[in-house]
Amino acid sequence: MRAFAVLPDDPTIHDMEVPTPEPGAHGVLLRVLRAGVCHTDTHLREGGYDLGSKGMMSMKDRGIEYPMVLGHEVVGVVERVADSVETVRPGDVRLIYPWIGCGECRQCRSGHDNSCATGRNLGVARHGGYAEHVLVPDQRYLVDIDGLDPSWAATLACSGLTAHSAVDKVLPLEPDEPVVVFGAGGLGLTAIAILRARGHRAICAVDRAEQNLTLARKMGASATVLSTPETTVRELRGAAGGAAGAVIDFVNNGATATLAFEVLAKAGIMVQVGLFGGEVTVPTALVALRMIRMEGSFVGTLDQLRDLVGIARAGQIPTIPIAERDLSAHEVTRALDELTAGGVAGRIVLTAPH
Repeated sequence: MRAFAVLPDDPTIHDMEVPTPEPGAHGVLLRVLRAGVCHTDTHLREGGYDLGSKGMMSMKDRGIEYPMVLGHEVVGVVERVADSVETVRPGDVRLIYPWIGCGECRQCRSGHDNSCATGRNLGVARHGGYAEHVLVPDQRYLVDIDGLDPSWAATLACSGLTAHSAVDKVLPLEPDEPVVVFGAGGLGLTAIAILRARGHRAICAVDRAEQNLTLARKMGASATVLSTPETTVRELRGAAGGAAGAVIDFVNNGATATLAFEVLAKAGIMVQVGLFGGEVTVPTALVALRMIRMEGSFVGTLDQLRDLVGIARAGQIPTIPIAERDLSAHEVTRALDELTAGGVAGRIVLTAPH
């Protein structure tokens, strides 16, 4: 099958032929219809994640096999199934839950595949959706999206799910208790929409691009702050309406994490989501004295994805802006370059040829 992949220590997106996988004993083979382009893909193309003073976390050193076919936000149509598969059949259109665990550890047994220490995520440890076909190892990872636009549905698998899971970690709060959202890209916009859908009113969006803040206001942000290197805690609290009961940081570099910690109210919640790297130093005594809860958040569970799709199908959250492009090596490269440069409002979704 045709695939668009990266090689170790090479940021080029290669147009290549790789073997079309077989369903095996329990799998489902889908023809790719849509593949969202995510910031995670930019980090994977670069070869890993910035860990600040600890250097880079290299994907190659973690044993990731190459060529690596990226793309973990995937909607496809079922083409072939294993004999044991009963819940889908050829012709069904499904969204793929890409955060695939080992299936045996405590986290997987409790439904938290995304917390599996040895997970084999789609588009990372197994071939993803920048290809003609994609193999899902078990039917349970397929979610019915009947009634949803497939391009928007594709984004729910990562950015939507990540935002939904992060919001779950900060709510319930009083509706007028300030929540500050750092980063108003695809993730932040979705989080703002979900917060509004769940009845929250005091939402302050922080971003360095005015076009993103304009979209944030359309999604339901009650206040916005155009971020600069001179942005102060006082300015943020003034815009938000006071100290924040919670902060969701979709950037999570040294600068935003420092501001996030300082803008919190006593007993505030700081949810760190972004993977943009760096590090932060906080006074440990203040963490205790102010009873600050700091929590990392990485995507979400299969049940949360099903819940999110249900919310979307019920029309309870608005769609974010989506730019559709052809699924090709050129367009994958262009989309990743634009994401890296920070010039994307909303999301980019690649569409496979019919």
